[in-house]
Amino acid sequence: MKKVIIMGAAGRDFHNFNTYFRNNPDYRVLAFTATQIPDIAGRCYPSELAGNLYPRGIPIEAEADLNELIAKHKVDDVHLAYSDLSYEYVMQKASQVLAAGANFVLLGPDDTMIKSRRPVVSVCAVRTGSGKSQTSRKVATILREKGRRVAAIRHPMPYGDLAKQKVQRFATYADLDKNECTIEEREEYEPHIDRGIIVYAGVDYGAILRQAEKEADVILWDGGNNDFPFYKSDLEIVVADPHRAGHEVSYYPGAVNFRRANVIVVNKMDTATPEGIETVLANAKKVNPKATIIRANSPTIVKDGGRITGKRVLVIEDGPTLTHGGMKYGAGIVAARKYGAAQIVDPRPFAVGSIKKTFEKYNHLDDVLPAMGYGEKQTRELAQTIEAVDCDLVVSATPIDITRVIKVRKPILRVGYDLEEIGTPALKDVLRRF
Repeated sequence: MKKVIIMGAAGRDFHNFNTYFRNNPDYRVLAFTATQIPDIAGRCYPSELAGNLYPRGIPIEAEADLNELIAKHKVDDVHLAYSDLSYEYVMQKASQVLAAGANFVLLGPDDTMIKSRRPVVSVCAVRTGSGKSQTSRKVATILREKGRRVAAIRHPMPYGDLAKQKVQRFATYADLDKNECTIEEREEYEPHIDRGIIVYAGVDYGAILRQAEKEADVILWDGGNNDFPFYKSDLEIVVADPHRAGHEVSYYPGAVNFRRANVIVVNKMDTATPEGIETVLANAKKVNPKATIIRANSPTIVKDGGRITGKRVLVIEDGPTLTHGGMKYGAGIVAARKYGAAQIVDPRPFAVGSIKKTFEKYNHLDDVLPAMGYGEKQTRELAQTIEAVDCDLVVSATPIDITRVIKVRKPILRVGYDLEEIGTPALKDVLRRF
């Protein structure tokens, strides 16, 4: 029996355990380690989900303690199971594990993908913040217009009670409130709900799939954190970002997606440099010449955008895009500049609590505020930070109406963005057989 630790971030790690280790007597998973997401370490993967081999559940430890855990348990294998990582970072972790005496392991698609009884379209990306969400929305809209019943199954974000979150179904805003969704969860679920698309998520993606299949003709895998799909897909659509040209072949596991893709959407061409676009196209031709290439923009739209002109504005961006996605800006900055803001105010001097710690950890950020909200306390600190910033108005580019979850006195303008394909082929062409 091999002794195993799974390195994760409350997503791929749980899925790999459920599909490969849960009922496997050849392995003993001694711990998960956690990073990227706050307040996951110190908890337990519950026995209700872990199965008969783990009557006490499995502890979730801090990744910082990995070396001590390997030594304490005489661990054989350490499995890396989280994403949006540079090749250099992956090999640094590999070197750490190997130096401690254990094997460093990456489970692949064939051992972790679940087969559906329905056709599956997956939408993934090469980096967080590439434009996958608007691409997923466009795919769902096209399928519904053709009379197909669509269920979107979202990459996991289970940050609450894991046993209760085994299978989650979201059809209304009330479902978001009932499940005490974080801002990050709402950013992914609300836009689908606005379009009448039912969203599933949770922890056990076998159980989730079986329930979704009962009310869908087509399953839409809405990937996250540039991970590869949890389900065997009949069509794999992958979004690339020319603002981070070269990352499509140098980040894990986004490069896996890029090489596997049936369709590559080169997004944000309206704001990227010609050199960045050419790099992505050249890499696609080199490593995946059979992929269909779709060229696209993600234009920003702000209702009453003229109110931004000449004003001192605070810009709020999608949190994961800025944090582990590594971007310095997003659609909010693009919109503020487009509509002629006089000044984009630096929020760092006004940050409080965990928001201040976020800026310390992600020190590449300056003129933007990431929409962090992984719990009630952090959401409250986000609101306090917004209130404290000396500005005329707030430009919010999170995919949700942030005023549903925070209350501030400052006026907030919401930035919208959808996928706009350039010429042909387009998504409707590659989706025709569905």
